Amino acid sequence: MMSAKRQVTLTVNGSQSQVPAALHDTLLTVLRDQMQLTAAKRGCNQGVCGACTVVVDDRTVRACLSLAQNCEHASISTLEGLIEQAPMLALQRAFAHNGAFQCGFCTPGMLISANALLQQNPSPDAGAIRAALSGNLCRCTGYTKIVTAVQEAAAALHAKVVTP
Repeated sequence: MMSAKRQVTLTVNGSQSQVPAALHDTLLTVLRDQMQLTAAKRGCNQGVCGACTVVVDDRTVRACLSLAQNCEHASISTLEGLIEQAPMLALQRAFAHNGAFQCGFCTPGMLISANALLQQNPSPDAGAIRAALSGNLCRCTGYTKIVTAVQEAAAALHAKVVTP
């Protein structure tokens, strides 16, 4: 038996959209399948891998565990909405420069989590970076290159060498 859907108003990347969502529809399902915002990946679908990480009201959350209807009065940011901002540009460049990705499946979640860290702590040490990324699993690169990339991005932002 299918549950009834109702129109939910979501504010995603600064724009409001009305989308139909059933009580059980996750934010990830609505973002990917209805809004065509596919940077957040459907990985484990159990909140373990971090591939679906988005920002809801300035907090990183697992979109696969967040119900869309519970996000109705929240501000939601996905990688698509942050991609041109200076911190994200610095992170993208540093990830590419350091070879901090291989298959790329975990990269959007890593970038979102690293970006949130840099918003809170512009000069994190390696321990703070590891702690901030601890909910994001990478099966290809290991984490050394990712930590180095976040440190490099922080240094570039501190030196103000990155502009949107």
